[in-house]
Amino acid sequence: MLLNEDLSRRTLVHAAALDWMPSPARGVDRRMLFRIGEEKARATSIVRYAAGSRFAHHAHPGGEEFLVLDGVFQDESGDFPAGAYVRNPPGSGHAPRSASGCTILVKLWQFKADDRQRVVIMPGEGEDGELRAGVASSKILFEGAGERVMLETWQPNAQVTIANPQGLELLVLDGGFTEAGEALARWSWLRLPAGQDLHAKIGPAGARVWYKAAPLLHADVCAFDNPQSQS
Repeated sequence: MLLNEDLSRRTLVHAAALDWMPSPARGVDRRMLFRIGEEKARATSIVRYAAGSRFAHHAHPGGEEFLVLDGVFQDESGDFPAGAYVRNPPGSGHAPRSASGCTILVKLWQFKADDRQRVVIMPGEGEDGELRAGVASSKILFEGAGERVMLETWQPNAQVTIANPQGLELLVLDGGFTEAGEALARWSWLRLPAGQDLHAKIGPAGARVWYKAAPLLHADVCAFDNPQSQS
């Protein structure tokens, strides 16, 4: 399966309008944003766990990165409420579940091959980022391995610019803005290739966004020969 695989093109997906597609685990559904592969894939998705649902224990040889959008995600290492950000490096594994239900943004098989750092940032944690024009609050969730991952709140009716020398991926968590003449609302996902700066006109409700400034696919990304990950 190939979905939005051309990384040289601006890509916008309004994920809130997509149908939920079933996964192999009962009660776990997803909205696919980017995918190269079948059930085992290099992928970015929004994944919804119904209350009481779970995946069997599985490995992530290509790494897994996720942000909890709502509810509480759980595995053997603990409980992760809305706003938690986790990087499980290549070679890790777990048995994910959710007793009460949750929704997460998850990226699979997109780690650099030598990135072995596990990162857990709970809600409210993270270093403060720069308060640029139009930015009300900024948290650095991760900086390293050629990536900078941010959680920001943008002021109502402001103009916000993000320089983009490497590549940019963004998910609207709340509120909305317009960019390149198109409106983005909650769960709109935008991917911009290197050199296409983001120029956002924020709506009257403001906006809260997660974004990653990084190559859209690392030159030394984990080899995708025999994937064993799920989601």
